[in-house]
Order: sequence, then structure tokens, then C-alpha cells
Amino acid sequence: MYCKNCGKEVDAQAAVCMECGAQPMNGQGFCQNCGAETGPGAVVCTKCGVQLQAAAPAMAGYAPGQVSDKSKMAAGLLGVFLGAWGVHRFYLGYTGIGIAQIAVTIVTCGIGGIWGFIEGILILTGSMNTDANGLPLQD
Repeated sequence: MYCKNCGKEVDAQAAVCMECGAQPMNGQGFCQNCGAETGPGAVVCTKCGVQLQAAAPAMAGYAPGQVSDKSKMAAGLLGVFLGAWGVHRFYLGYTGIGIAQIAVTIVTCGIGGIWGFIEGILILTGSMNTDANGLPLQD
């Protein structure tokens, strides 16, 4: 077995890698089967073919495939028209960011409002597509 953090060989029962001090199975830079360096977000090792990451588990309390009750169109339009005041962020459940957007807009005398406008466009194009619970927005 190899440390997924540094790529050095470790005993299968080891709780900590003696080379880097990390837990051997906590990391994403190296294959646990052959020790080869892996790319960020890689799912399979290109050297030995072993699966690197398990499929993401469903969030606690949510069924796989569950969709948010929030609309992508509504969030996007709120961002475009009222984004300076963080209304789209409050709608999606991101209260802290919504408050930050209000503060930035006030401190910059309105210039910071471009932040919410850009986020509205990003929501409409699908680049931002989850609510505060991590659920995908409805189309």
C-alpha cells in the first residue's frame, strides 16, 4: 500500500505515514495501489487502473438525485437585478454571503454591486448550480 498524500510505501496497517506524517488514505496526490502521482480530481489511476475515489455519498438526510426546491431562473434573475443587495444569496440559503454583499455594496458606494450581477449571470449559465444544502437547483 502507498500513502495517498506523499506516494511512499507504507504498511497496510499503518495509521500514519512515517514519511509525511499524514494518514495514508487521506490525500489525493498519489495512487494507494501503485504510488503513482495522480491528477487533481482523478477517479482512476492511469498507471494501474485502480479506482482512486469512491462515488460521492449522498448528503445526510437527502436522497441521491434529489433536487433543490429553489429555481435556477429565479436565483439568476434575483442576482442580475437585486444582486448588489445579496437577495439571490439569501434566496439560496447563503445568509452570510448575502450580508457580505450588502456590506460591500454600501462600503463601495454601489460599485461592489457588480459582484451580485456577475453571480446572477453565473447562476443563469449554470456555473453556480447548488443551494446552501448542496442540492442542484431546478431548471
